Amino acid sequence: MRDLDLTTLRLFVTVCETQNIARAGEQQHIVASAISKRLAQLEETVGGSLLDRRRRGVVPTAAGEIVLTHARAMLAAADRVTRDMADFGAGIRGQVRLLATVSSMAESLPDDIAAFLQIPGHQDVGITIEESLSIDVVRSLREGSAPLAICWDAADLEGFQTRPYRADHLAAIVHGSHALARADDCTFAQTLEHRHIGMPAQTAVQTMLNRHAAILGRRIDYRAVVSTFDAALRCVRADLGLAIIPQEIAAPVAQALGIRAIPLRDDWAHRRFAICSRDFDALSPVGKLLVDFLRDRARGGEPAR
Repeated sequence: MRDLDLTTLRLFVTVCETQNIARAGEQQHIVASAISKRLAQLEETVGGSLLDRRRRGVVPTAAGEIVLTHARAMLAAADRVTRDMADFGAGIRGQVRLLATVSSMAESLPDDIAAFLQIPGHQDVGITIEESLSIDVVRSLREGSAPLAICWDAADLEGFQTRPYRADHLAAIVHGSHALARADDCTFAQTLEHRHIGMPAQTAVQTMLNRHAAILGRRIDYRAVVSTFDAALRCVRADLGLAIIPQEIAAPVAQALGIRAIPLRDDWAHRRFAICSRDFDALSPVGKLLVDFLRDRARGGEPAR
C-alpha cells in the first residue's frame, strides 16, 4: 500500500461530513473534479470502495467508516504536531491536551488546573482544555484527539485506563418558594410531581434522568430545555421549574440567586469522575505529572510535585 496523503484524507473527511463532493470543494477551495480524482486514488490505495454515491449525496461505506475513523485520528495528530511545535517555539516546554466533560469544567477542574500551573517549574507548561459532552469526549479520546480526558465513570470507558478523580452529587435546584424548598433532601420520584428545566437529551445528566424516569414508569414534564447549567439556574431563579444538576455547581451561587439545592437521596445521584487515557505509560512527563496531581488533589492528599 502506498503512503496515505494527509491532504487527500482531509478531503475525504470533508466529503463524509458534508455528504456532497461539490460542497466539500467549496469548503476546501478545490474543484469537485480534483476531489473525485483524489478519492479514486485513495480507494485504489486502500483497495476498496469508500463512498456510496446516492441521489442526494454520498455516504461512507462500511470500509469508508473505518478509513474515516483513522483519517480523523491522523489529521488530529498532524494538527497537534503543528500546534505543539508552535508552542515550543514560543517558549512552552511542556504541552498537555485534555478533554473534559461539561460538568467537570463547571465544577473543580479549572481550579485544579490553575493550582497545577502555580507550582514552581510549571509556569512554562501549556495545557489546552477542550470541553465537550461525555459521549463526544469518549469518542475523541478513542480516536486519538487527545491523550487525556476527564469523564463520568459510568460512560463507555472500555479499553481505556482510568484513575479516580472527583465526585459530585445531583440535586433538585428549586426556587425559594418551591414546594420542595424546605426539604433537607428528596427523591427523584418526588421531583416528577413538578415541572422541570431540562438539558439537551445527549448530555450525561439528562440521559440518566430520562432512564430513571422510564424505570419508574413516568415521564419528565419539561417547561423548558436549555443548553447550559447557567441558563438552567436562571430559569429556576425565574421560578419556571426545578432543575436537576450537580449540587457543586449550584451551591456557590444559590444564596445570591434566591434558590436552594435539595440533594437527591437516590444512590445513582452520587456520580464519580475518572481521569482516562488509552495508555498512561505513553504520556509525556508533564502529562504524567498532571495525572498524579489531579488524582492526589481529588483525594485530598499532598499534590505530587
